[in-house]
Amino acid sequence: MLWIVSLPAAAGNILVVGDSLSAAYGLPGEQGWVSLLEQRLKDKGLDWQVVNASISGDTSGGGLSRLPPLLATHQPALVIIALGSNDGLRALPLASLRDNLQRMIALSQQQGAQVLLPSMAIPPNYGPRYTEGFAAIYTELRQQYGLAEAPILLEQVALDHRLMLADNLHPNAEGQRLMLETLWPVIRSLLDGLAAQ
Repeated sequence: MLWIVSLPAAAGNILVVGDSLSAAYGLPGEQGWVSLLEQRLKDKGLDWQVVNASISGDTSGGGLSRLPPLLATHQPALVIIALGSNDGLRALPLASLRDNLQRMIALSQQQGAQVLLPSMAIPPNYGPRYTEGFAAIYTELRQQYGLAEAPILLEQVALDHRLMLADNLHPNAEGQRLMLETLWPVIRSLLDGLAAQ
């Protein structure tokens, strides 16, 4: 599903490429963190257009395949890549995850966009070698491409069942709100930097 929220005299476009966590799975769209981001920007008089190109169940490979036309169409100033959870839950090869995310970052930067790469996390039952390697990908790619430090998207949510839907995999409305609170400081910093250019 592709949601485009238009703001008057947009300063630029923010493109979110994610999975069910960013597609507000199991909730009305307006309760998702991406829609809440749009509303916060509007409330603060920050005239950005938010394009939510998140699809439930998507993997980094799916995001990579969809990214070039999204970049061409929307010419985003900021790309938020919130992918990898489904790669991890399916125990897909870490090398593929790294390569897909790396190519998404490179394509976005070649377009002239800033990139935000929030960390993802998977349950520890996948074993320490896989889970530690999974987590390291995000840190290493941010360092390699000079990206802003970013927290784990579910940092304030994952370990509190009260913030999850009945499936215990997807955040409820309060969990979605906390996801925005987790990312907001770095998003605001990046937008302030873009506005100063």
